[in-house]
Amino acid sequence: MGYLVFSCSLNPESRSLVLARRAAEHLREKGVEADLVDLCELDLPACDGGACYNDPKVEQLCGRIESAQGTLIATPVYNFDVCASAKNLIELTGAPWTKKVVGFLCAASGRASYMSVMGLANSLMLDFRSVIIPRFVYAEADTFEGDAITDPVVEERLDELAETLILFSEALQNYSSPEAE
Repeated sequence: MGYLVFSCSLNPESRSLVLARRAAEHLREKGVEADLVDLCELDLPACDGGACYNDPKVEQLCGRIESAQGTLIATPVYNFDVCASAKNLIELTGAPWTKKVVGFLCAASGRASYMSVMGLANSLMLDFRSVIIPRFVYAEADTFEGDAITDPVVEERLDELAETLILFSEALQNYSSPEAE
C-alpha cells in the first residue's frame, strides 16, 4: 500500500479537508499511491478504552494504517490544539502507528496556534516511536478561497511535505536495525 492522508475534521466544508485533498494530489503527482481517509465519512466510535477496539471500522482502519508506508494528518486547530477527532483516531488505532512516518497539515484561524500539533506529535513519538516530519504545513484562514488554496507558499510547503514523507518513509523502510541481523 502507499500513503494515507487523514482528514480529521468532522465538518464537510473544512479547510483542513482542502489541505488533505491537495496533499493527496501532491503525493499522486510524485507517482505514489495516496488514499484520502475522511473521518467525516467513517462515523468512528469515541474511544472508551474497551469495546471500541472491536468495531469493524476501527479494525479495518488499523489494517490500513499498518500497511501504509507513511501518513499525513490534516487537522483543524481548535482552542490552541488539534481537533478531538484527530486524538480519537490515534487512541482508537494505537499500535499500527508504531514506526510510521507522520506529517501534519493544520488549518487555523490565526498565527497563535502554530505549535498546536506538538502534543499529538509527542504522543506519537513517545508511545509508538513514530517518526515525525519536523516541518509541517500550517495554513491560516486567508490561505483559502472556498475549496481553493490561494497562497503559493502553502502550495510549496504541501509539495515539500509530500516529498519529505516519501523520502523519510523509504529511508525507514530500507533501514535494518542491528537487532534484526
